[in-house]
Amino acid sequence: MEICYGIDDVEQVAKQIIENSKSKTLLFFGDMGVGKTTLIKTIVKILGCMDEVSSPTFSIVNEYDLNEGKIYHFDLYRINDIEETYNFGIEDYLDSNFWKLIEWPEIIEPLLIDNVSKIEIKLESNNQRYLSLKNTNQSTNQPSL
Repeated sequence: MEICYGIDDVEQVAKQIIENSKSKTLLFFGDMGVGKTTLIKTIVKILGCMDEVSSPTFSIVNEYDLNEGKIYHFDLYRINDIEETYNFGIEDYLDSNFWKLIEWPEIIEPLLIDNVSKIEIKLESNNQRYLSLKNTNQSTNQPSL
């Protein structure tokens, strides 16, 4: 799936991501300030969370409750090595059947052996965003979409 959108279209884009993702593990790639957190806040809201959503930049992970489950929102920007992720129990989070929305996921990609949905966002010169979503099976690196 590929979309070009403006900031006013974030809600519609979030709905399309939810509809087209084959996994509850969403990996968000993109430069600082491209709109990853804004998009994640909208996805969390659409999934039914009533909590105030904020960036987990310093806490590393925020947990949000749903009627039936949870959402884990990670910001791994400040993580220096994979060992740090083990210190806060990344395996327990990744093994759960809950939604996992992960910003800056590069450092933990070796741990992602299940299907994931990779979302890459780029800011175009006209302030539009270009988003691509690929559903991938990490263990075989073969797209499932």
